[in-house]
Amino acid sequence: MLALLSFFSCKAYTDLSVDAFGKMLSDDTSVQLVDVRTAEEFAEGHIARAALLDWKGEGFLDKARALLDPSRPVLVYCRSGRRSAEAAKALSKASFRVFNLRGGYLAWTGAGCPVTRYEVERFLTPGGHPVDITLIKHGSLAISCMGLSIQVDPVEEFGKHTDYASEFPKADLILVTHEHPDHLEAKTIEVLSGEHTRLLLNATSAGILGRGEVLANGDSLTLSEGIALKAVPAYNTTPGRERFHPKGNGNGYVLTIDGLRIYIAGDTEDIPEMADLKAIDVAFLPVNQPFTMTVDQCVAAVGRFAPKVLIPYHFSQTDLSGLPGRLPQTDVRLRQMQ
Repeated sequence: MLALLSFFSCKAYTDLSVDAFGKMLSDDTSVQLVDVRTAEEFAEGHIARAALLDWKGEGFLDKARALLDPSRPVLVYCRSGRRSAEAAKALSKASFRVFNLRGGYLAWTGAGCPVTRYEVERFLTPGGHPVDITLIKHGSLAISCMGLSIQVDPVEEFGKHTDYASEFPKADLILVTHEHPDHLEAKTIEVLSGEHTRLLLNATSAGILGRGEVLANGDSLTLSEGIALKAVPAYNTTPGRERFHPKGNGNGYVLTIDGLRIYIAGDTEDIPEMADLKAIDVAFLPVNQPFTMTVDQCVAAVGRFAPKVLIPYHFSQTDLSGLPGRLPQTDVRLRQMQ
């Protein structure tokens, strides 16, 4: 018995079965999920909410210390469980509390557990409710919170193909910022619409579709208990660009979920109305010159309302590599949102 106890005490991390790993993911909102495979493997499919941290990449532990909170449990996995076991051992020695998926991604998918091709950011509301934001592409987002499924500017065929019918449930709410084809696609809205789906959009988009509830800049409404929405201005200001997004047409949206405030800017430059935004926890700002902001304008926009987290989106080929260094007081998260 003493020998057995000694064996287990020497193991610095815990192996979990697929069932136990999945249960911990669903039951404990504080867990941090890490995929230690390569970027190529990650892009082919991964467990939702996983952060990519290649075990074989340079500076693994330094990156882990920058990314992970040592006070919260860390769940790791790789293809078969071998790399993640090595990573789990190293993380444990670095004072993280680590749980390793036995059998890895192969065991997970073999058991029929769900995977995704998209990055998912999880935030907690002040009341402790998880809010998962799926970063689909370009201007398209999916938000899951408090039992609701929310889609923002869902477009199936812009850039990479998105199979909304098989990858996402019917939406409780669809938000459309404006009528450009990279933000408004009638067939995708039909795919996501169920009997009780609410479609909220600007007037021009409603005119094109012939349906939906129109929100103008400044309009507010309560969606359900604890969830509120406000439409805010989104437009171009640079001379010669006003034709792309004229003032008063498109919307940005501020979504408040149990006290967590998310700003989805739509297509806009760093307009003065941003100074009226208060206590924004997460901001999605477009950085796609000449249609929206330049990098300099993005920095100026953040200076107007100081969001806690900035996730640039709709940025095409704009080089954002220098943005975090220019915003040292902001948690800037560069993700695959071209």
